[in-house]
Amino acid sequence: MAEGAEKDSRTEEATEKRIRDTVEKGNLPFSREAPILGSLLASMAFTAFAARDVAGSLVANLRSTFENPVQWDIENGADALHFLNAMALQAGRFVLPAAGFFFVAGVLASVLQNPPQLNMERIRPKWSNLSPASGWSRLFGVKGFTEFGKSLFKFGAVSLIVGWMLHRELPTTMKTMFTDPLTLPETLLSLAMQLLSIVAIATIVLVAADLLFSRLNWKRDLRMSKQEVKEEMKEQEGDPMIKARQRQIARERTRKRMMAAVPKATLVIANPTHYAIALRYTREDGGAPVVVAKGTDLIALKIREIAEANDVPVFEDKLLARSMYDHVEIDQMIPQQFYKAVAELIYFLQSKMPARAGAA
Repeated sequence: MAEGAEKDSRTEEATEKRIRDTVEKGNLPFSREAPILGSLLASMAFTAFAARDVAGSLVANLRSTFENPVQWDIENGADALHFLNAMALQAGRFVLPAAGFFFVAGVLASVLQNPPQLNMERIRPKWSNLSPASGWSRLFGVKGFTEFGKSLFKFGAVSLIVGWMLHRELPTTMKTMFTDPLTLPETLLSLAMQLLSIVAIATIVLVAADLLFSRLNWKRDLRMSKQEVKEEMKEQEGDPMIKARQRQIARERTRKRMMAAVPKATLVIANPTHYAIALRYTREDGGAPVVVAKGTDLIALKIREIAEANDVPVFEDKLLARSMYDHVEIDQMIPQQFYKAVAELIYFLQSKMPARAGAA
């Protein structure tokens, strides 16, 4: 019940991070029928390209051995061992090419499904695999019944194909009893090729369906609940509450730094109560005036208060203050479109400075 409810709650498609982590752990969709198809194709390839020559050589060597037994003088255990080694060598010349075909087919069946990777997680012992409950669920779960259905289909298909082939080729097989025995291997080879071809075609259909099912089942198992998606987003982007607190701390630090820079400003451009921008201009440094502070409402009033307390000139210009606030950033030079307006204010201040000095 709990497992079914958990699966029902997984309604969201897997995220890229979930898929990436799963792939890194070696959990990839894999069809068990593909290696079987590879074995069938390897059998066909061996039968078509190598079986005649290899089998002919083996038969010729065995014939030479058993037709001339005198050549083997077996008097003790060493002679017997030498004879067995010779027979094993002859058998190996037949078995090794076949094994090579099967090895290549098995490797290709795995590599073509998924890229090879070294992952120790898949071979690490797991106590859950020894659990009777886990084994029972694997045997009688969805995957267990699916594997049983595939096995039943393979058994039924192969049985029907073999029965149909034997029934169709029965007259030809019976005729070989009255023909030259040397033609029997060729007849059996042709029959084996036909049988393998038909079984391979049926297996191709099964492999295509199994590949589709394994990938759909893999994606379904990777589905996530909405809570899991939220937790993953928190891990990647951080807890929203923590991020909000960090932004608040950053704003407070910026505000303190601005207020500390206002007394060194050259002038402040303000809307009477809503906007304020403090600028610093030093002719020796060159360049345009730099924004040292800006703010709205209470911060704007605080900038004005600090400026007036430190004898920093404050110019009230509603349009200029509102426009500049949307286009300037702290610790950056003002944009080019404000050069003329700000230059006029700075020129006005500089022209007033000698008069202030004379009055003092």
